[in-house]
Amino acid sequence: MFDNIAPKYDLLNHVLSMKIDVLWRNVLVKWMKKDNPGEVLDVATGTGDLAIAVQKGTGAKVVGLDLSQQMLNVGVIKIKKLNLDGKISMQKGDAEGLPFEDNRFDAVSVAFGVRNFENLTKGLAELRRVVKENKSVYILEFSKVEGFLGPFYMFYFKNILPAIGRLVSKDNMAYTYLPDSVNAFPYGEKMKQILTDTGFKKVEYKKLSLGIATIYKATK
Repeated sequence: MFDNIAPKYDLLNHVLSMKIDVLWRNVLVKWMKKDNPGEVLDVATGTGDLAIAVQKGTGAKVVGLDLSQQMLNVGVIKIKKLNLDGKISMQKGDAEGLPFEDNRFDAVSVAFGVRNFENLTKGLAELRRVVKENKSVYILEFSKVEGFLGPFYMFYFKNILPAIGRLVSKDNMAYTYLPDSVNAFPYGEKMKQILTDTGFKKVEYKKLSLGIATIYKATK
């Protein structure tokens, strides 16, 4: 599915979120910058938007990893155009079996990727394994808008967003699965508890845009 929508992926992300996704990534990068990382792993990197933001915002060397080769191909072109190919490398790989040694990275990031892990616990354990002791994993993921705005947001999310996604991407499945996966995914205190149970010693989180998305910082 991600291979199919790769050419239109960036356009759709920015249109469907009204570019708020850029702001969300910047918040994550500012939080990560306080750790002064030298090398960062960006899991489920897609076309590299977060990898690029991390490199520009922190100056770190970044490794971007994704299961979709077509998404990576789009990312490689973007990185070359920005003359960042010496600072960001892209490789194909599975988040639930990361091809890196223990305690390698100063930080690990995932934007809108953990929701797609086949085995959430296994994937989170892998993120924890490859980050150094006392360093953190940063997860940006959709959550749910609570309160009176919740029903309006869910109407957009379940009806309008998939329709636009299908029209632009020409993939019937791509943006229909999104609201279903978000509805089924834990967020807030539940996600914090899952991260704690995975072995992280400290977990913090920030809600963004009335709860549409949340950033979790899990420290090993």
